[in-house]
Amino acid sequence: MAESRTLQIVGFAGSLRAASYNRALLRAALEMAPPTLRIQIETLDGVPLFNGDVEARGMPDAVAALRRAIAAADGVLIATPEYSHGTTGVLKNALDWLSRPPRPPVLNGRPVALMGATPGMTGTARSQEQTRQTLTALGALTMMETEFLLGQAREKFDAEGRLTDAPTREKLVRFLGSFAAWIGKMPGPQRETR
Repeated sequence: MAESRTLQIVGFAGSLRAASYNRALLRAALEMAPPTLRIQIETLDGVPLFNGDVEARGMPDAVAALRRAIAAADGVLIATPEYSHGTTGVLKNALDWLSRPPRPPVLNGRPVALMGATPGMTGTARSQEQTRQTLTALGALTMMETEFLLGQAREKFDAEGRLTDAPTREKLVRFLGSFAAWIGKMPGPQRETR
């Protein structure tokens, strides 16, 4: 029987708001992750709007740091809000930066799981679908079998941003377990150690 190892996961939310439900969802994932997952939360706060002129002057520090974290990880966990029936400009912008050379993109061949929380009823289904399309273009391996769609988020978190809804917490534990198991089925090591 193969020995299980701890998988390094980079997580980030497609929101800049400090009290974002999706940032809170990432913190809950960090708290409830199985022993086989070690989640490192990154932010997109310092990622500038993509501009080829900026890129020509050199990769911005925040983008370079995010790329390094992803390159050293076994998988990526993205928490996406849903704005106006779609993904956020913040998240799409970050993925555009991550698509840039050197080739292949840093997300190419990387296992990615999507989750999302929203006050609305659809639980970020549209946002996740749009994000999946972009990730496919970047060669990411997006987990499809298990979804995590959290609607009516106001009722699931307390005033401090802690996920308090017991059924949702149980669902998140199952989702993270599925992600760990799915990465374990991937051929060969996915992580770069630079």
